[in-house]
Amino acid sequence: MVDIATRRITGAEALVRWQSAELGPISPATFIPVAEETGLIVPLGRWVLEEGCRQAARWREQGYAGLRIAVNVSVKQLYQPDFLDGVNAILEATGVAANPSLLAIEITESELMENIEASVAVLRRLKEYGLSVYVDDFGTGYSSLAYLKHFPADKLKIDISFVRDMLNDRNDYAIVATIIAMARTLELKTVAEGVEEAAQAEALRALGCDEAQGYYFGRPEPAEVFAQKWLGTPAGG
Repeated sequence: MVDIATRRITGAEALVRWQSAELGPISPATFIPVAEETGLIVPLGRWVLEEGCRQAARWREQGYAGLRIAVNVSVKQLYQPDFLDGVNAILEATGVAANPSLLAIEITESELMENIEASVAVLRRLKEYGLSVYVDDFGTGYSSLAYLKHFPADKLKIDISFVRDMLNDRNDYAIVATIIAMARTLELKTVAEGVEEAAQAEALRALGCDEAQGYYFGRPEPAEVFAQKWLGTPAGG
């Protein structure tokens, strides 16, 4: 994620990629739905969360202070009876419990709306741990404004479907502008997903969007490549 105004790296999103020995690279669009259907998303999600925390702690030890890693969490994970205990155990084991600002939890708006009361209760506990909470794919879940004001969130991530065509479709542009203005009123930051052109980044900056991510800034890369390419020399290094 990049601060649109300063172009400074503010964080990274942990993404899962599957390199199969038999089939080669398999898209998350293929295997994540299967993991959701079979319940494998729960152990997979826990592994991703643990690895994300380990990487965040490693970067901090290397001197990259202030870099937050965002980890996507499935609603199936969120509603597991031992989810919060599991998160707490991972935070303690990786050392992130002492620096909770290193981690953000992302959950899609549509999943939050499946059981809004339960979702809000769990997210509030995560906030008590000191973690940040991002509402992913915002604009696609038809959330009620009455509920939105109670979301214990820090950032709304504007869905790529609106950002992609915002320069060519006045309705998409209006939706993006409205989300940014509403978020500012609610004292939430906004992140635009899927930015692929300089013109999009400039339009978002003019609208007051805080951050952005997408191929215009960089494609998904292994953690070590990302650090070498984008983070520069660590403090004290």
